[in-house]
Amino acid sequence: MAASIEPNAIDLIVTSNQSTAHGALLQGEILLTTRAYSAWGGAVTAQMYLPLTPVEVWQQLTDYPRWTQYFPDVTHSQVLHSGINASNSAMKRQVKRLYQSASKAFLVFTAQVEIYLKVLETQQQRVQFYLESGSFSDFCADLSLEACGNGTILTYSVQATPTIPVPGILIEQAIRLDLPTNLRQMRRVMCG
Repeated sequence: MAASIEPNAIDLIVTSNQSTAHGALLQGEILLTTRAYSAWGGAVTAQMYLPLTPVEVWQQLTDYPRWTQYFPDVTHSQVLHSGINASNSAMKRQVKRLYQSASKAFLVFTAQVEIYLKVLETQQQRVQFYLESGSFSDFCADLSLEACGNGTILTYSVQATPTIPVPGILIEQAIRLDLPTNLRQMRRVMCG
């Protein structure tokens, strides 16, 4: 006979896991989840806690030329255009066009990449990045901010497929190794 679990017991297990994850974030851990995306691409979501208000995080996060300090592989980051998207009268969004280049060592070779992105900013809440052109066959990323006590939880989700044929499992492994280090660097720079 199979044992049954009371619905409230399941809620307690989920709440306990969420509580553990929340505690880990507040202790400085970077939480990382990867998922299958494509044969040649990777997808990951990472979260970190910053002991700064969402306003303070937003001011630094949207300073795109400063991203070379946050992500060591990014060699250049420049805003090419900035404007307002007023198509939705309830919420105006800042729209930018961004150029970034990076250099990444993979095993025995170094990949040079460049990317042009359309960036949609929802004030102090979310930044969405969409591929216009570059060294990826597809790329999109989403950064969101959530107030948490006296600080902010930053959630960064990205999925990408480079134009160079690298198996998706290698892309995921590279992201899994690099992203936590990059986010810790971002936190060090932002928190001074």
